[in-house]
Amino acid sequence: MDMMRLALRTLRFRKGGFLATFVALFFGTAIVLACGGLLETGIRNNVPPERLAGASLVVVGDRSYELHPGDHEEKSERVVLAESVPLDAALAGKVRGVAGVERVVGDVTFAATVLDGAAGPPAQGHGRAQGHGWGSAGLAPYVLERGSAPVGARQVVLDAATAAKSGAGVGDSVRIAARGETASYKVSGVARARGAAGQRAVFFSDGEAVRLAGADLGSAAGVPTAEGGVARRFDALAVVARPDAALPQVKADVTRALAGSPVTVLSGDDRGFAEYPTAMERREDLISLSAVFGGMAVMVALFVTAGTMALSAAQRRRELALMRAIGATPRQLRRMLVAETLVIAVAAALLAWLPGQWLGEALFERLAASGVTAEAVEFSQGWIPLAAAGGAVLVTAVGAGLIGARRAVRTRPTEALADAALQQRWVSTIRLLFAVLFLGGATALAIVTWTVMEGPAAASTAGPTVICAAIGLALIAPALTKVCAVLLHWPVSALTGTSGRLAMLNSRARTVQVAASVTPVMLAVGVATANLYVQTTSADLVERAFNENLRADAVLTSASGTLAPSLVDQVRALPGIAAASAYVTSTGFIERGDGRGAETGDDGLPLQGVSAAGAAGTSAATVTAGSLGALRGDAVALPEGAGHKVGETLTLRLGDNSTARVRVVATYRPKAGSEAALLPAELLAPHTTGGLPQQILVRAEPGADVTGTLGQLAARTPGLTVADRDALIAAHAEDTKTQAWINYLMVGMIVAYTAISVVNSLATATGGRRREFGLQRLTGATRAQVMRMLTVEGVVVAVIGVLLGTAAAATTLVPFAHAAADSWLPSGPLWIYGTALTLALSATLVPAWRALRVLPVRAARTES
Repeated sequence: MDMMRLALRTLRFRKGGFLATFVALFFGTAIVLACGGLLETGIRNNVPPERLAGASLVVVGDRSYELHPGDHEEKSERVVLAESVPLDAALAGKVRGVAGVERVVGDVTFAATVLDGAAGPPAQGHGRAQGHGWGSAGLAPYVLERGSAPVGARQVVLDAATAAKSGAGVGDSVRIAARGETASYKVSGVARARGAAGQRAVFFSDGEAVRLAGADLGSAAGVPTAEGGVARRFDALAVVARPDAALPQVKADVTRALAGSPVTVLSGDDRGFAEYPTAMERREDLISLSAVFGGMAVMVALFVTAGTMALSAAQRRRELALMRAIGATPRQLRRMLVAETLVIAVAAALLAWLPGQWLGEALFERLAASGVTAEAVEFSQGWIPLAAAGGAVLVTAVGAGLIGARRAVRTRPTEALADAALQQRWVSTIRLLFAVLFLGGATALAIVTWTVMEGPAAASTAGPTVICAAIGLALIAPALTKVCAVLLHWPVSALTGTSGRLAMLNSRARTVQVAASVTPVMLAVGVATANLYVQTTSADLVERAFNENLRADAVLTSASGTLAPSLVDQVRALPGIAAASAYVTSTGFIERGDGRGAETGDDGLPLQGVSAAGAAGTSAATVTAGSLGALRGDAVALPEGAGHKVGETLTLRLGDNSTARVRVVATYRPKAGSEAALLPAELLAPHTTGGLPQQILVRAEPGADVTGTLGQLAARTPGLTVADRDALIAAHAEDTKTQAWINYLMVGMIVAYTAISVVNSLATATGGRRREFGLQRLTGATRAQVMRMLTVEGVVVAVIGVLLGTAAAATTLVPFAHAAADSWLPSGPLWIYGTALTLALSATLVPAWRALRVLPVRAARTES
């Protein structure tokens, strides 16, 4: 208790140093807590159901795929497939026969866009909604606010939000684009969800919904609809249990009844995956992103906290030496330091809890808006991230404080007083050992990036490499600072005169103290340059690859998201058209010949569906064997690196978990970033969620301008949109910026924290030199002369920090540029260096100006 009271009293009289420590701990805890919240959200991945909230259970097709089943050489791993997996409608009968099941509702889902009225512009819609059959509306539950349920093939019910946005009311006619076609429908009613359904919905009659979803196709026996049609497949089965039934037992019985079928039975919050399937496949993206940046945030926070605590403790060596001289024991001093640290750390952690949660929620919202995760995922942040963040920062703070003051604590009282006036010795076996360890780790990672990584995947080692390099350089920063100071002494002195000579003499005499100021600058420049330049270089590579691969002069898209296959022939027949090809994308896997999983990587193989007649004219692929014109029926064209030759037959696992036996009819040399398996569009499209081609690529004849011709076709085809080459490049550049923006945000958050540490450390170091400034002024120096000297010192600190930070960043950027772009130099902005100089000067001169306002005699009598 005595040590705690002493610690509290000490806090009152050393507000500056303790404020710096508090700032480092507060922001470090908040950032780590925010990243921890994102990680917990990804792990939990809670998706509360909305439209299907009234269902007790939801049955969906199994989208998981085991890459290496039964393979002893490789670890078995399951991945989430790219497309929705349809269910045979016959399964509904099996579920109805389970005891405890009251009813089963087959649900279909497809994109549906309400256009601008019956005579409005053809391509302008009011946002893409989801089309469903009215039979599933009661599960939300949706209730009719006005009008009646849809009857027949040309009536719809709009949800209240869609009706308000389109300005349509009961009895009005609206045009709706869905599944590659556009038709007029009469609004029979407007429905509103009782819950907080975030989806926009358009409800058709059950028969029309089945037709538009393509669910009347397939081999299943089928389920009759109210209009006399037959549904042969569903996207999901909503199971409503009897009120008196035990839900766990019903789920077990339903699972048992469907044994042998590729299905998944969902309950609780997992039912939301049926409505938001992207939440399942993007879960890994959120986990990996938050883990990578969270790990980097932890490392930076610990590094900054340790540096700030060590600097603060080092400035108290004289105070601790005096306490030893008047009888305090080393144990008492350690207890006092621990008590001080605990008070500051606990206060910082508790106060950072709410800001950390707000920051985590804000980051999650931006991630959801950028498409990294589904907006329906529920943000989760419990006590575990707080305990982890607070515990890590607390242990680091206590350890750094004790290590920073260990010399004054352990030295004899008389020796401690003398030692406090001398520059601290920095060399130690442990310090050198850890420096070699971290620099060796950075070197190893750089070699791996240089020799093993290819393309954008090389960015995965960027964060760990620069952190290891920065920590290694920081551990030997005094020696590096001394070398840089010696090299800079003559040019700086020659350019700045007396003030510069005095500044350089100070820097060489105070190597350890200057190194403590250089380190945060080095960390900020290294982390910012490495991570930002990786992003800018990657963005430049993607944009360059897109421009090189884009051979189409125009692209046709639809407000519904899909196009009718017959439209390709109409486009090909127009004047001035050299080639036209349907285009659809997905992701699949090439299966091994022995049937034991996939031979492709964990991320799968991009699949592109094209038209045989137009593939050669619209693709940038350089054919090395065979012909793209042979892409008909069960055929495939593969990149040269896939390891398959023309004439081979192989099995593809498609995105909807079905398989296709295909024959290799061509191999090609792809442009950078365009490696994919090329398939006939008519083969691939039915195995995608949309079921139809997504675009039509158009190549014009030399000298022909087809924009006007295609525009006339669009005017005759409601919902059709034409984009020329410039618009495509601009849209892709904007999409690339959107995808990269979230990385900029996460990196910027960490860089901002390191910038705070720069200001924090430099302000603390400068504020601790009041006695030195007072003595200089008593010996005849003016305020202006001291400020000029400090300006030179600030520039020197910034220059050394930039040099070391650039060296740390180079361990990442040079290997990355070689692996990704076959170049030695990355691309990126130069404002990082100007920002570092501005921060260093501001953090040095502002505290110095305040310190110089104190009378010289009074300042000379103070320690700091």
